[in-house]
Amino acid sequence: MQTMMSTVSEWLLPLIVGSILLFGFIKRVPIYNTFVDGAKGGFATSIKLIPHLIAMVVAVAVFDASGAMNILVKWLEPCLTWLHIPPEVAPMALLRPISGQGSLAFMINIFEQPDKGPDSWLGMLASTMQASSDTTLYILTVYFGSVGIRRFRYAMGVGLLSDFVSVLASVFAVSLLSGMIHF
Repeated sequence: MQTMMSTVSEWLLPLIVGSILLFGFIKRVPIYNTFVDGAKGGFATSIKLIPHLIAMVVAVAVFDASGAMNILVKWLEPCLTWLHIPPEVAPMALLRPISGQGSLAFMINIFEQPDKGPDSWLGMLASTMQASSDTTLYILTVYFGSVGIRRFRYAMGVGLLSDFVSVLASVFAVSLLSGMIHF
């Protein structure tokens, strides 16, 4: 089964690209010119994203370097304890809606601790949180900003609520799968 999946995955991308080229040829689309026009559009979009990316990276770096993250985690510790969220993963959960790279750095920090690691309960929880949540504020800032949407309406509230629920669901799922919760 694994050999078959490996073979399929090796041939899937060339088949998709070949199918697109064949479809374009049949429809008499100027394939090369269309590709170059698309690449020009992608470059212009990248240039528009750079100011938003720089602002986000600077904000995250200042927040972490100032020690505000540690103060916030200490302040939230009673609530985190009540929700069964370990304080070690709280910085990652708080940073994940803002920056995927920042939260990834906190996750790697958990993995590198000698008494923890990726196979520990805390490492599995951090991995699950990283995979199940999204960079909501990053998406709103960069993608909405690149197309000129300034009023987010309900997108921010719903995105942050889904991130919070993903943190709680991660704690529940990892606790259940590791045998800490029994039904």
